[in-house]
Amino acid sequence: MRAVVQTVSRASVTVDGEVVGAIDDGLLVLLGVTHSDTAQTAAMMARKVHELRIYPAPDAAGGERSAADLDAPLLVVSQFTLYGDARKGRRPSWGAAAPAEVAEPLVQEFVAALRGRGAQVRTGRFRTHMLVESVNVGPQTILLDL
Repeated sequence: MRAVVQTVSRASVTVDGEVVGAIDDGLLVLLGVTHSDTAQTAAMMARKVHELRIYPAPDAAGGERSAADLDAPLLVVSQFTLYGDARKGRRPSWGAAAPAEVAEPLVQEFVAALRGRGAQVRTGRFRTHMLVESVNVGPQTILLDL
């Protein structure tokens, strides 16, 4: 499983002119699934993303804080292209991306695991053409692989 995590002041996903998910002051999570991923992988990634200490402390005395610490919302968008491989030529290969019938339930497991941890989660819509808008804060972008 691969995630691109960005701190955002706002982010949204629009499908066919309808906003299907939106957050303010939280994390945008682009999530890719590969063939070897399982429900356990999804749960581990959810914990890692939710507890990732990427927010600055309010003062010099403390350490960084996580979305879990701040009750920051998350917008999760499935993105199989995170497993695109263009090392050989200019046309990416999608062979490492899990097929939709495998990936969709694991994305749902990831979202369920976040919600089970008490996270506020919004999502995109699987198997649709999505318009994703975001305003990255920092900018800060973290790539996570499990």
